[in-house]
Amino acid sequence: MTFIPLIEHTRGPLAEIIHAGAIAVVNAQGRLLASAGDAQAVCFTRSTLKPFQALPFLLADGPAQLGYTSAHVAMLCASHNGEDMHVQAVDEMLAKSGHGHATLQCGCHLPLRFSYFGIAPPPDLAVDERHNNCSGKHAGFLAYCSQHGLPLADHLEPGHPLQVAIRQRVVQATGCDESQLVAGTDGCSAPNYAMPLHKLAWAFARLASGAADAQLGDAFQQLGDAMRQHPELISGTGRNDLAFTQAGRGDWLTKIGADGVQVIASVSRREAIAIKISSGQMPALYTAAVAALDQLGWLDDAQREQLKPWGAKPVLSVRGATVGQIRASFQLVPTQA
Repeated sequence: MTFIPLIEHTRGPLAEIIHAGAIAVVNAQGRLLASAGDAQAVCFTRSTLKPFQALPFLLADGPAQLGYTSAHVAMLCASHNGEDMHVQAVDEMLAKSGHGHATLQCGCHLPLRFSYFGIAPPPDLAVDERHNNCSGKHAGFLAYCSQHGLPLADHLEPGHPLQVAIRQRVVQATGCDESQLVAGTDGCSAPNYAMPLHKLAWAFARLASGAADAQLGDAFQQLGDAMRQHPELISGTGRNDLAFTQAGRGDWLTKIGADGVQVIASVSRREAIAIKISSGQMPALYTAAVAALDQLGWLDDAQREQLKPWGAKPVLSVRGATVGQIRASFQLVPTQA
């Protein structure tokens, strides 16, 4: 793979810190429209995979059979803050499939509403699996297993029928050959896959196409609608996915993955931008995302102002003086027809 400098932190006349990475812009037909660096770089998808991990449940009519609302479908794709609204939604999902939170196998961590922002939690905070940012996805795993009478104890193992079904649908959605998927394990203990960045972008362009997709249209429509209607559930207060979805005014699907991955798709354009920052630094990722959107002409003046907190910014001294800049150092290169 070839990563190139995407974001630089300057101090005086020099670039002091450089974040390398790659960007792929792809349409719903799988055509690479523009790129920076190697669009075929193989990167772990992390939480950007969640909409596609939900496909077996959607295609088995799981939401309708269990009485899931669009908010619950959004939670299948969430990397949430562990706010009360998220915990309540997970409780509802578990109740509909007859499970308690102790059945979830995602583990416990401090809710992102504290850890993400460096806020100390209250001393009496009680945390369980529902507060894990991936608990919505895992509640969906349990629902699928209950729907199909599958064992729960090993449902995160790659050979379990649930995970086999997910892998098959990931292959279908991304257009990858099986040999192009590199298996790994995500932070929530579920299987995760690395794939060419181009393929990840293509999957999101298809997702944004909704019902127009010939193979997975009904499921993509349901997932895409839920993600756009409930961005506060996809991430939460103060988070990137919420801010970017709101800036998109109903046109953008956006999903962050840990360690420097983001995909933004446009429903009207049926195109998607996939970004990987090799350092995994999330502020650098956000800056790259805003720059890519601007270079592609996806932003008007109001959107540019709305996303300003996520884009280029000054480097400040302790006294508040500007001593450098954090800025994009790439230019997207259109693909020759």
